[in-house]
Amino acid sequence: MFVDKAKIFVKGGDGGNGIVSYRREKYVPEGGPAGGDGGKGADVIFRVDEGLRTLMDFRYQKHFKGERGERGKVKSMHGANAENMIVRIPPGTVLIDDDTQEIIADMTRHGQEVIVARGGRGGRGNCRFATPSNPAPDFCENGEEGKERWIILELKVMADVGLVGFPSVGKSTLLSVVSGAKPKIGAYHFTTLSPNLGVVDVGDGRSFVMADLPGLIEGAHEGVGLGHDFLRHVERTRVILHVVDMSGSEGRDPFEDWVKINDELKLYNPLLAERPQVIAANKMDMPEAEEQLALFREQLAAREDGDKYEIIPMSSLTKKGVQELLYKAADLLETVPELPSLEEVKDVAERKVFTYEQEEDNSFTIRRENEDYVVESAAIEKFIKRVNLNTQDAILRFGRTMRKMGVDAELRKRGAKDGDTVRIGDFTFEFFEGSDYFYD
Repeated sequence: MFVDKAKIFVKGGDGGNGIVSYRREKYVPEGGPAGGDGGKGADVIFRVDEGLRTLMDFRYQKHFKGERGERGKVKSMHGANAENMIVRIPPGTVLIDDDTQEIIADMTRHGQEVIVARGGRGGRGNCRFATPSNPAPDFCENGEEGKERWIILELKVMADVGLVGFPSVGKSTLLSVVSGAKPKIGAYHFTTLSPNLGVVDVGDGRSFVMADLPGLIEGAHEGVGLGHDFLRHVERTRVILHVVDMSGSEGRDPFEDWVKINDELKLYNPLLAERPQVIAANKMDMPEAEEQLALFREQLAAREDGDKYEIIPMSSLTKKGVQELLYKAADLLETVPELPSLEEVKDVAERKVFTYEQEEDNSFTIRRENEDYVVESAAIEKFIKRVNLNTQDAILRFGRTMRKMGVDAELRKRGAKDGDTVRIGDFTFEFFEGSDYFYD
């Protein structure tokens, strides 16, 4: 089964907690703080593996969570960092953030890596908070939570040459003739429901990868029929072989079919109209094919851009013209540069979403809920998660942080008085003007 789209959940490992500890040395009755820092949580990293061809593995496993960092140790020793989680994906996979629909990375090269969910930083031990005024702090930090998100994986087949055309024009038969691929072939529409790949040996020392892509129908750019499931794969091909049933065996007009397919490609992505294209006039062994070909040439010559397309008469059944078609495709590939990647997009997205050095948003809002003052701030709630508010030292530190952020001043401006209740996240405090908060 070919799977070319999946949605998965990724979460970086949480950082290990710091600890509270003191030196225990002979003849040193009051040793200083010696609690070590926790280790960093595991990053979730996607790595391209050219041995994979589909996203089948993600059909059965949809959650990927990194390991937690080790907690701090005594004697100021650092906890071990967790080993990063490596997730293998096939080349041609595009990673998209499900919430923002932003492209995280376009993974095309073997061994290419991108961090999709960073692990959390480890919490600091009490030895990191020692000051002249408080040489033996009795608190530490919890590890930071790892980043988490839902990601959409879209696989776009990596092929040099793509076969496009209406259903049942002979694309699969052509692929089976020129390569060792064995696609399912039948005399009915949509026999091919997923891309098939084959390596083509031209015969003069050159070779390339050809993809038999599912048939298009009118309205495909809007998702009609196989729609976008097909068109995303065309974007990867450097040369397009447009297969046309020149015999009109199903009562169709070959030129009209050719125009409709090109319109669908252009409407989906205007860049596809600039892609080199060769017209493979297939089924020339059928009656009336020669007359249809002559008419096709006249209609094509009447177009302003008609001279940019080359027509190669051929028949997959008799193999006449097939070798000439392969030579032409190979010649075009030598002149067409590699398709541009989205490396710059990946770098920008990674910096924007994941770097720790980004400026913290310390904004907050205060509202009244009955008699309580409710403070809402992502930065404060994150701070509370990292601080164990079960010691006097930790509460004093929390109070100093609130004053530094301006929360105290804003509460007084809103009319808060001694003894009023202040709620922040799941915690409740009593407010005392000019003093610290006290955990209730």
